[in-house]
Amino acid sequence: MSEENKHKGGCSCGKNRYETSGNPERARVCHCRYCQLRTGSPFGIGAWFKEENVKHISKNYNQYKFTTESGNKFETNFCKDCGTSVYWTISGSALKGLVAIGVGTFDPPSFWFDISGEIFTRSKASYINIDCADHFETSPAYKPVKSDDDRFDGSK
Repeated sequence: MSEENKHKGGCSCGKNRYETSGNPERARVCHCRYCQLRTGSPFGIGAWFKEENVKHISKNYNQYKFTTESGNKFETNFCKDCGTSVYWTISGSALKGLVAIGVGTFDPPSFWFDISGEIFTRSKASYINIDCADHFETSPAYKPVKSDDDRFDGSK
């Protein structure tokens, strides 16, 4: 990693630390039910970096893995002690080789990049307005292969 454009961050208790290099490949607000449940809020925001641009300085994670309705493997990594959701990966052609960092876990200044778009607006809270270029009802890569439980279905 070059010294240029490095940013550090980690979980609330500090037992998990990372460093990124460069700018994210994409940074999106996600309103899907998975992110709503993962964060306990109306949306999640991920800054997606190439795997080689994320260095884990310390790791004390638990993982939760599941398969999405599109058949992609979703793996979220959260602190074993404080529970902070720090990063996640989603298998699939559009996201292969990328790691999403929860943007609130970056050390200040946390938000040095622009949000490129929002996805899964079908389950967006009516009081949320995001100023960004792209707005997708689902996701450009969304191709469901199975039905989810009703609690995950944001179209209802």
